Amino acid sequence: MPAVTAFLRRHASLLVIAAISVAAGVALWRRDGGDAVGRALYHAWELFLFIMPSLLAGLLLAAALRQLMSPGALGRWMGADSGWMGLLVATIAGSLTPGGPMAAFPLVLVLAGAGADRGALVAYIMSWTLNGFQRVLVYELPLLGPNFAIMRVLITLPMPLLAGWVARRLPIAWEPPK
Repeated sequence: MPAVTAFLRRHASLLVIAAISVAAGVALWRRDGGDAVGRALYHAWELFLFIMPSLLAGLLLAAALRQLMSPGALGRWMGADSGWMGLLVATIAGSLTPGGPMAAFPLVLVLAGAGADRGALVAYIMSWTLNGFQRVLVYELPLLGPNFAIMRVLITLPMPLLAGWVARRLPIAWEPPK
């Protein structure tokens, strides 16, 4: 029984997504027939082939970094005792991380395994989400103009620091996955 519980905990989101996918497939089959389901599966395969190189590169990068960094190596820079400087380092690292979630989240696991605490990880993810340099350069500056981009970045700049500080103080137990 503990093995089943561990499996369900580890793969809960996959099981929920699979159940929703099956329900959507059945609904599509009933409404539009088997050809529509075939087209949907074909588009899903195309999306998988499009995403797979980025996912593979992100996982390979994370695996290489995990081997290069000894456990606890980042404790001084981004660990629980690093204070505001650790949150600042995580915020800067998050904003400089290029790519999508296939690159960022494997790096978060590596940072966690190398000694970054949950506050630094929250600051990293929030900074990557809000202030990623590639998003600012590719989308905001050309589409919305420099004044808007500067204003938006200045407004959101302290948010990862604040979120990391709050994460360090929440009484929620968390250990990085092994």
